[in-house]
Amino acid sequence: MDQIISLDKFAVPVGRQEIELQQIVYEAGGMPQLRLRIRERSRFTVFDIDPQTAGRWAQAMLAWAQAQASTPQERT
Repeated sequence: MDQIISLDKFAVPVGRQEIELQQIVYEAGGMPQLRLRIRERSRFTVFDIDPQTAGRWAQAMLAWAQAQASTPQERT
């Protein structure tokens, strides 16, 4: 049986999507994967990604978030 461990779960304030991060280890073997589940009402999008891809994605997201925090935001 595959082993799934929930790492984090949260709701996006603007779009109201539910995001869950899970670690999945397949019974058949291989490296652990990071599963990203995005729920939008009744629709699910699921990505299973390897550690290298997860690291690159995390770095890009962190760089973007830090740039936004240091830049004044326009108000409309």
